[in-house]
Amino acid sequence: MKTFMVITLAGLTFLSDSIQAAQTAAARMYCLSIRFNRATAGGPNALYSLDLTGISAGINGELYPVFGAPRTHYTSLILRDDLFAEDSSGSMLLNVPTTDTDGDGFPDIFDTARSFSGSSSGTYSFPGFASGNATASWSRGAGSQAGTCQLNFAGFGSFSHTFNILEYRGPLTYTPGSNVVSGNVDLSLTGTPASSLKGPIAFTKSATNPHNELTLQSGAWTNATAETFPFVTNSILRDATWPTNYYGYFEFDDWNLGTFEPDYYLWVLSIDDLNDADGDGIPDFSDEPQTVSLRRPLLSLKQTATNLSLTISGNVGQVCEIQEAATVSTTNWPTSFSVTLTNDPQTVSLPLPSTQTRFWRVHTP
Repeated sequence: MKTFMVITLAGLTFLSDSIQAAQTAAARMYCLSIRFNRATAGGPNALYSLDLTGISAGINGELYPVFGAPRTHYTSLILRDDLFAEDSSGSMLLNVPTTDTDGDGFPDIFDTARSFSGSSSGTYSFPGFASGNATASWSRGAGSQAGTCQLNFAGFGSFSHTFNILEYRGPLTYTPGSNVVSGNVDLSLTGTPASSLKGPIAFTKSATNPHNELTLQSGAWTNATAETFPFVTNSILRDATWPTNYYGYFEFDDWNLGTFEPDYYLWVLSIDDLNDADGDGIPDFSDEPQTVSLRRPLLSLKQTATNLSLTISGNVGQVCEIQEAATVSTTNWPTSFSVTLTNDPQTVSLPLPSTQTRFWRVHTP
């Protein structure tokens, strides 16, 4: 085996004497609209099928939230006579259950980590055909975004639907700031992990109540196929009952891009941040930023049969440029690659050099 003279140096160029460490919080968001699949009636009306829709032309399965109405949600109904291929249009106002077992402020039906069962009531109308009271029996297992809903229409019949809760989960990596909190999300759709949303996110702090009141700034995310999803400004509040949680409405311009009208666009964003660097009970997400003193990286180098292992001890979150040269006296130290420390210490692999004498150093800009 060849032997090499390998020398490591630690180099620092300070722009300041401190850094703000990046943090990671858990983000979850769920759509207030519920997606229903087509159902076929049972009993004497077995030749009918029923669709829900939240758009004026076409069928999108949406039961969507309404405000100021006697029920929480609304949808248009398309009742199809499968024997004669005729459609009748109607509507339904229906409550969505608000049971909140753990008291976290989010109804259990929208939390896919929890199982849920319950009932609710509403009214329906098919003008010139049938109208009256409606009831719904809901059931969904823990860990599943899909459930069943039995819709019963007084004086007409019942339909058994499958429904889906639209929910994303994933990390929100952020950098604390005095006035602005900025970061990135990497979210996956529950039940369909290949369906993702990624992109930047930023919040401004309230001047009068910065720990508890923030404003989500407008922006845009992209999915796995590079489609763009713009969203608008909204208020985000820290939960007094759950002080590690921040929550608020999140509104896309449009989420379901397969229709000609905006739909499934109103969501609830929840951010859980357990980081509390100074232990004052205020998560780092909205606390005054804590600074970390930079220290000179400590380096060690080990040769194996196939590569070199460079171990760097330094601040987590610190950017280290790995530079390499043939002589220590050179004024030109090209950067081979950069690494952001996620551990202290952290080991990176270097290829075996092609010459017998090489020098490495770490530069922290």
